[in-house]
Amino acid sequence: MTAQEGTAKGRATLDALPSREVAIAAARAAAAKQASHIVILDVHELIVITDYFVICSASTTRQAKTVIEEIERAIRGLGEKPIRREGEDEGGWWLLDYFDVVVHVFGDEEYAYYDLERLWRDAPRVNWQEPDAAPSG
Repeated sequence: MTAQEGTAKGRATLDALPSREVAIAAARAAAAKQASHIVILDVHELIVITDYFVICSASTTRQAKTVIEEIERAIRGLGEKPIRREGEDEGGWWLLDYFDVVVHVFGDEEYAYYDLERLWRDAPRVNWQEPDAAPSG
């Protein structure tokens, strides 16, 4: 494996964590805080700005904040931190940008309205669940 494979575009180093592992860690962290509609989309062949989208929703702003905190904690434990964090309570859509992985946390209403899974329907889904875990959402 080369230094570039499985790592962030533009930030590849020999010790960089593969982006797929970061995406899976984010999805599992969201699940740990009961987020819904959790999906990982492999978008690296469709767009050049990132490799994976992690999409999930939360029923309240408070739950969304808890989900975001857990995702940040889990990925920080892997030695990564977001290069950008966006979103406001009124907006219902929060974004954590890890360069090669972009995490979208939606309120339930915004999740249905923006429907990113439909927009990126050509992107393959990545299985993130433990072998005996129940499906989310």
